[in-house]
Amino acid sequence: MSRLPAGSQTSLREANTALIVNAVKQFGGLTQVELTGATGLSPATVSTIVKELTRSGVVDTRPTSRSGRRAQMVTLARRTGLAAGVVVGDRTLRVLLGDFGHEVVADRSMPLPPEHPMDTVLDRIALLVVDMLELVGSELDELAGIGIGLPAPVDASTGMLSVRGILRGWDSEHIGDVMGKRLGRPVYVQNDANLGALAEATLGHAREYADSVYVRASYGTGAGIMLGGRLHGGYGGTAGEIGHVQVDPLGQICRCGRRGCLDTVVGAEALMASLQISHGRLTFRDVITRASDGDPGCARVVTDAGRTVGRVLAGLCQAVNPQIVTVGGELAECGDVFLLPLREALVEHALPNQIAPMEVSPARLGTDAEAMGALLHALQSTDLTGPPEPTRGGRG
Repeated sequence: MSRLPAGSQTSLREANTALIVNAVKQFGGLTQVELTGATGLSPATVSTIVKELTRSGVVDTRPTSRSGRRAQMVTLARRTGLAAGVVVGDRTLRVLLGDFGHEVVADRSMPLPPEHPMDTVLDRIALLVVDMLELVGSELDELAGIGIGLPAPVDASTGMLSVRGILRGWDSEHIGDVMGKRLGRPVYVQNDANLGALAEATLGHAREYADSVYVRASYGTGAGIMLGGRLHGGYGGTAGEIGHVQVDPLGQICRCGRRGCLDTVVGAEALMASLQISHGRLTFRDVITRASDGDPGCARVVTDAGRTVGRVLAGLCQAVNPQIVTVGGELAECGDVFLLPLREALVEHALPNQIAPMEVSPARLGTDAEAMGALLHALQSTDLTGPPEPTRGGRG
């Protein structure tokens, strides 16, 4: 039998090592038998590479059991470092620190002013990250990377916003580069709904499916798409931007400059405005709480919002044919008040598939999905098998 040249053998070993490390990063931990299935490598190859990675300090192994049989669980070593997941919301900033086993070791939030300026927010992120690292006894050079989720379309290749006006004051800025210079660590920027989709596909109800859609129904509405187990942002990052699909040609002007977008009808500002005459001045949280508690007026606007989102979502699902739709964001906290009309509208307006009917489920991670997705994005973007990566704006 002919043997591969030495260079080819080295390249194959490196490729197989990367397969194993990436599989462990994606799922947080797998047994060696599960690694064989996930990578397609032989049990002997998996065993050999896991031993090498254990000796080099990249992975740890510990005894476990699967179906009553003893097995070796493989996880990334804690000493490989931590990562940060950041979500910049309409009113809040949230930062998670977690390790390569997907364990969150610190979680902090702080309020943000309306129309928050970019420099102020990035300064706060940098301060929070440094403070949280100190809190858990780690140094900045132990931080493998930072994932940042923004409520706007992001071109993942540059980390820049791809549509003007949606996040005012952040346009035309290389956000990842600016943040990377503050902390000297790699930064990966993505749309928040895309990160929610990544989290649900990795840790949530979509984990068993190759094709899924995640809907974030919050101050604005967006969707993240996973196809073939990979995040699909589209060319320039605008895939899944259902919040800017027109639903009312005579409606209000949207931040994107067009009229009657979904966000102008079901966004937080629209819901609060529709209740002002009957309920006075309410916060978005007030609307969510009262709708959940059965207030007729608040329940009505949330129900109408669910029906409208479902109708728009039907078009997206007709185009990509996902196996499951998971729904997160604050509006999903209302349960069936929001989800039932969304499901009904989705069924009514999407072509029924008798072979593989689509499942609709509340997000398993709830309102944590985007922050966990940002953390996962940073972890999965980190190359543990080669030299440290340079700081860059973002990647899909």
